[in-house]
Amino acid sequence: MRILHTMLRVTDLERSIAFYVDVLGMKLLRRNDYPAGKFTLAFVGYQDEGAVLELTYNWGVDKYELGTAYGHIAIEVDDAAYACGMVRQKGGQVIREAGPMQNGTTVLAFVADPDGYYIEFIQK
Repeated sequence: MRILHTMLRVTDLERSIAFYVDVLGMKLLRRNDYPAGKFTLAFVGYQDEGAVLELTYNWGVDKYELGTAYGHIAIEVDDAAYACGMVRQKGGQVIREAGPMQNGTTVLAFVADPDGYYIEFIQK
């Protein structure tokens, strides 16, 4: 067994694809419309194999409650401060600047996607 993907419901598919592709550097791997179900699925990731993100757009839905159970997506980066700078330069939102984790030494940072989902950068 292996993890295939994590699904996120998004309110503006084009805006979300642009964030994950243009800001975070992922690739759009595939995209399919399902007119009978009134939804579109777009898969993004850094590689064709391995865990990816499924962005689900339910046609006509423009708001979701994120809930308190959701935590974040984690991405390994070479330099968390640099990654935050690139996100900011491309119009993204930095939630927590790069720095050591509380009670630890791992350098991390947090950014948010257009729907408010948190993405954690963990420095190698």
